[in-house]
Amino acid sequence: MALRLGRLGAGPCWRAVQGDYGRLRAWSPRGASARVCRLPGTAGTQARRGLGHSPSAGGGSWLGTGLAAALAGLAGLAAAAFGHVQRAEMVPKSSGARSPSPGRREEDDDELARRCSAFMTSPVTDLRELRRRPEDMKTKMELMIMETQAQVCRALAQVDGVADFSVDRWERKEGGGGITCVLQDGRVFEKAGVSISVVHGSLSEEAASQMRGRGKVLKRKDGKLPFTAMGISSVIHPKNPYAPTMHFNYRYFEVEEADGDTHWWFGGGCDLTPTYLNQEDAVHFHRTLKEACDQHGPDIYPKFKKWCDDYFHIVHRGERRGIGGIFFDDLNSPSKEEAFRFVKTCAEAVVPSYVPIVKKHCEDTFTPQDKLWQQLRRGRYVEFNLVYDRGTKFGLFTPGSRIESILMSLPLTARFLQNIMTSNLTLYDES
Repeated sequence: MALRLGRLGAGPCWRAVQGDYGRLRAWSPRGASARVCRLPGTAGTQARRGLGHSPSAGGGSWLGTGLAAALAGLAGLAAAAFGHVQRAEMVPKSSGARSPSPGRREEDDDELARRCSAFMTSPVTDLRELRRRPEDMKTKMELMIMETQAQVCRALAQVDGVADFSVDRWERKEGGGGITCVLQDGRVFEKAGVSISVVHGSLSEEAASQMRGRGKVLKRKDGKLPFTAMGISSVIHPKNPYAPTMHFNYRYFEVEEADGDTHWWFGGGCDLTPTYLNQEDAVHFHRTLKEACDQHGPDIYPKFKKWCDDYFHIVHRGERRGIGGIFFDDLNSPSKEEAFRFVKTCAEAVVPSYVPIVKKHCEDTFTPQDKLWQQLRRGRYVEFNLVYDRGTKFGLFTPGSRIESILMSLPLTARFLQNIMTSNLTLYDES
C-alpha cells in the first residue's frame, strides 16, 4: 500500500475527485466514521430564461477566463512581492470634492465624494470622468468593485486584529491601472490580497487569437480592437490549517468593433479550498452562494456550481482543487443592468460566506503534522494555477505584464514531497 499521507493530519483528510459535490465524504485517519454533506440546491430545478441563458453561457466564453483572469491578475499581489509595509491609506473626507459638473446637482457630486471616502483609496478613474457618466456601466462597476474591496479588507483586518493592509496603486502605460491591497504575516492570515484593476486600450494579437479560438471573430479597425476591462480579484490564505483558502473575482468587459458595435459581458466566481473538509463549513459556504444566486433565478446556482467544479480540476492528479463554489463567464443576458445586479449580489455574499468560517477556526489547535499537510495541499493549489489556469498562462505570455501581479494567487509558502501517493484518500461517495 502506498504511504498514507493522511496520517500527517489530526483531522479528517480529503481528496476531491470527479463528481458532484452534493455528496462529500470525509475520511479520518483516526478511523472516525464517514460524514456525508448534502449541499442545498443540488436537486433538479425548473429551467427558466434569465441570467446566463445564452448560447455560450454553459460552455465557456469566447474570450473567457484567459484574458479575463489575466486582466484581473494585473491587480494582483505586487505589494506582497515587493514587501510593502505601509498602513492602508483612506481617502480624506474632502478628497474628490470639486465644483458641480454642468447640469448636475451639487448633492450628486457630494454623494460620489461620500462613497469614495469609504474606499481604501481614490478610484482608478478620475472623479471628473466618473461624474460625467454616472449611468455608464463602467462607472457603476468601478464603484462597486471599489466598495467590495473596502468591505472585504476591513472584514479581514478586523478578524486578524494585528496586521494592516498595505495599499499599492499602479498604472498601466497602455491605459488604466489598479489598486492592490495586501495583508501579510498577520495573526490569522499568512497572505491575503484584494486587488482591483481598471484597464483599457487595444487587445493584443494573443487575446484576439483566443477569441478566434472560441468562435468569435471581431472586426478590427486599423489592426486595433479597443477594449475596457475592470474587476476585483482576491486570494486569502490563513495560517491555521483548519481555516480554508478562499478565492473570488468579478469582472466586466467591453470590446468595440470597427463598425462601432460594442460587445459586453460579465464573469467571475467564488470558491473554497480547505485543507481539511468540514461538513458545516461546506454547507455554510455553498448555502450562502446559493441564496445569493436564488435571488436572480432558481436555475443559476446549479449551473454555475457545476461550471466551477469542472473548471477547478487538476487533471494530472485526478483531483479537484477544492470543494468548489460558483463560476461563470461571458454573462451577457438577460440585460446589462440585471447581469450587473447579479454580480453585485454575488460580491456582497463574499464576506458572509467566508469570514464566519475563518473566525470559527482561526484559534483551532494544530500540530506540525497538520501544518505539513496544509503545505502539501497548497502545493496542489500551485500546480493548478501554473499548469491549468488559463488566466495565469495568458498573462505570463503577454508582453509588459506584471509577473508579480499575475502570480497573485500563489500562497506565501507551499511544499512538494516526492514519492508520496494519495490515491487512497478518495472521499467522494457516488452512492
